[in-house]
Amino acid sequence: MENTQARTSHERHASLARVRHPKLAMVSMLLGAFVGMFSETSLNIALPKLGVAFNMSTATLQWLVTGYMLIIGIIMPLSSIISKWFTTRQIIIFALVDFIVGSALSAMAPNFALLLTGRVIQGIGTGLILPLMFAVAMQIFPPEKLGAVNGVMALVIMFAPAIGPTLTGLILGFSSWRWIFWSFIPVLVIALIFAIMELENVGRISKPKVDVLSIIESIIGFSGIVAGASLSSRFGWASWQVIVSLLVGIVVLGLYIRRQLTLEVPILNLRVLKNKDFTVATLLVMLDFAIILSAMYLMPQYIQNGVGIAVALTGIIMLPGGIINAATSAIAGRLYDNIGAKRPAIIGFIIALIGAIMLATASDTASVAYIIAAHVILMIGAPLAMSPSQTAALNSLAGREAGDGSTILNTIQQVIGALTTALATSFLELGRTTATGSAAARFTAGAHTGFYFTIALIIIALIISSQLKGHQEGHAIKLDKMGK
Repeated sequence: MENTQARTSHERHASLARVRHPKLAMVSMLLGAFVGMFSETSLNIALPKLGVAFNMSTATLQWLVTGYMLIIGIIMPLSSIISKWFTTRQIIIFALVDFIVGSALSAMAPNFALLLTGRVIQGIGTGLILPLMFAVAMQIFPPEKLGAVNGVMALVIMFAPAIGPTLTGLILGFSSWRWIFWSFIPVLVIALIFAIMELENVGRISKPKVDVLSIIESIIGFSGIVAGASLSSRFGWASWQVIVSLLVGIVVLGLYIRRQLTLEVPILNLRVLKNKDFTVATLLVMLDFAIILSAMYLMPQYIQNGVGIAVALTGIIMLPGGIINAATSAIAGRLYDNIGAKRPAIIGFIIALIGAIMLATASDTASVAYIIAAHVILMIGAPLAMSPSQTAALNSLAGREAGDGSTILNTIQQVIGALTTALATSFLELGRTTATGSAAARFTAGAHTGFYFTIALIIIALIISSQLKGHQEGHAIKLDKMGK
């Protein structure tokens, strides 16, 4: 084990790309990722108002969330091949400009179709930025700094969706939903300036052959599964629309996986999943992201439609949790360097379970203090497990595999995020339609059913987290040899 770890560390040091200012080189991607992740949950709190504006149901409006994440999930598997055809600067600058265009289109959209189109365009930008951010970080920072660097990236990824409902609530309290999208543009312009001034090219252009069939299979496979789950809230799980979508998605995705394992130069190098350490940590990141997004999707709607609190106050209620999320993410990033991933993950999921149970038992007359406490507890636990697990996943790979691992990690994360939002919507509608009582009581019952889904995810993650390697396990051999 020691020789393997030493060789991995040496390979990473030898393959580091030299850039003038590594920290400044990351700013454009960090800002772009922040806006991208912020955009994932920013519309959750606006769905009731958008429903009134466009006279549409929650099941239809959820496509503004799931459609956005679906596009990210489709683009991400292509990021590895794209980075071999275009330079880092070209990709990031295009992605930022793309996001600006999508935001402007969404802000000016006169109807739902154009609003959704703008969201799709935004998804392309986020799908390019996220995996490249991790891949670049792995190439310009030495292994001993990756824990802290991943902590910063986790801070961005975790804090942005957590703070999204708060800022969106404040915007909706004083202005139109259109200003949600206008607010993205100044940050993206600053990111674009940093990309032009400080971002340097990392990696080399090899222009390998593009396997078109893999791309088609990827799009159909991922889209079919997410579409099937999304349609369930409208037509029901037993409907032919849902069954056909899921079957097509699963079959085509299976063909896609098989093709990637046989191609000499795959679009997505799934062979890295043979590394058990990477696979276990990736599953935890995937589940943790699903936990956060399901809760962040359900909470604003429960607060508004269940408890009956105004949209502006809803955002303020979710602010303490967002702040705690940021603080925990920053601390958790450094925990891996000191104690590894296993203990933070287990403790984090136990804490998250307490918060989720509190939300699943909250009534339509729950106090604001109770809701804030439940949210804060959840936002301590989930990020405590996220960053160490993410670092453990990427740290288990070396060389080019690290870039492949980053792409897989982010791709699965976004696809699961879209799938989770669709499932949360389905459970929300199921609980609401089968409940009795007032409208608020029925909606609260629906939210409870959705939070039961969140609890199930936490329990699964808690079980899997026991498979992570302990910190001492990875260092015992090193200390033994040093003593000799």
